[in-house]
Amino acid sequence: AGLDRRGFLGLSMGGFLGLSLGGFSQFAGAQEASAIAGFGVAEHLVILWLNGAPSQMETWDPKPGHANGGPTKAIKTRAKGLEIAHTMPRLADHGDKLCVVRSMATGEGNHQRARYFLHTGYVPSGTVRHPDIGALICQQKAEAESELPAYVSLNGAPSPGSGILGVAQAPFRIQDPTKPVDNLAYAEGVDPKRFARRRRLLADLGSEFGPTHGDADEVDGHHEVVAKADRMMHSKKIAAFRLEEESEAVRAAYGKNKFGQGCLMARRLIEQGTKVVEVQLNGWDTHKDNFNRTTALTGQLDQGFAALLTDLGQRGLLKKTLVVCMGEFGRTPKINPNEGRDHFAKAWSMALAGGPIRGGQVVGATSPDGMKVTERPLNAQDILASVAHAAGIDGKRTNYTKGGRPIQVIDKPGRVIPEFFKA
Repeated sequence: AGLDRRGFLGLSMGGFLGLSLGGFSQFAGAQEASAIAGFGVAEHLVILWLNGAPSQMETWDPKPGHANGGPTKAIKTRAKGLEIAHTMPRLADHGDKLCVVRSMATGEGNHQRARYFLHTGYVPSGTVRHPDIGALICQQKAEAESELPAYVSLNGAPSPGSGILGVAQAPFRIQDPTKPVDNLAYAEGVDPKRFARRRRLLADLGSEFGPTHGDADEVDGHHEVVAKADRMMHSKKIAAFRLEEESEAVRAAYGKNKFGQGCLMARRLIEQGTKVVEVQLNGWDTHKDNFNRTTALTGQLDQGFAALLTDLGQRGLLKKTLVVCMGEFGRTPKINPNEGRDHFAKAWSMALAGGPIRGGQVVGATSPDGMKVTERPLNAQDILASVAHAAGIDGKRTNYTKGGRPIQVIDKPGRVIPEFFKA
């Protein structure tokens, strides 16, 4: 499912995660998708993962005036007709960049299954480990000789990882972006000459081990991880991990918390060529005290997300970076006796921005009480098919398990959503 910092750089010789690419497949509607604008415009993807499942009524689909709406008010945004929760005023100022989806109907109300579904387009089944969208993008789009990880996961983001694609496509996981990344420098007592000798020794040992142990894919993946670790350790681009090089004003603009600083690191990594970054904001499982807890969480989301959009825009990166903000499902419109909201996968919301996305719009709608989708129901496969389209992924590519089972990139129900994209 991925490697932590120490495991990544400690994997033989300080090893590191690798990311190149290896397979995307045919999804239903591929012919129709070819005529939709925006294919391949997004060179980078940032996933803002709201772990625990955020309430749509306290974020993207407020229902003021209805009993189910609670105390949350709606505020106007820079886009005509688009209103969001009053606790996100900074994002309201970016309304013209946001495509808010209010008609997610995924049906998976279990946290683990829904996380897997929203990342891969498949529900968990049997022993197959489906690759997530980040690994699939890197399989086809990452440069083989990249100096930094092509796929980085921040704050413990719970992506399923590379699955059947192997360790070389797994995300490089950083638990806390505010702390230094471990093992980037030589171990104590090791200088460049000694490191070179160790490198040669490792290659000699590997040449003898490979033909007689393990399977070829695992051995090749191991060698690729080692090579990528070596390149990263000796690259000037590792400065992207050093947030202390940013001014205090910039760091404060993102918010002095793990999520905000993760968004800042995402921008720094994208500047250096990283293809996919996922940043997690934890704590959204609000069965109790929903309104106070979501007020605190949306404060972090509002500041970090808005600063990311501003920063990417000012640096000319937003037009080629797709930002997707979502959790695993939504929360019940009806407020429970503990002033909380429970799991609800029938009608919930998410948001997209950047790249080829047409901002300033709402896609889909829910009933006045929020209990059902009344317009344009969308599933996880539709979202991932659209992300794949924006990233320029080959929709006809098929990956195979070790047993030879073909796995399509997105499961068959997935369709690219034309409304998402600029004409």
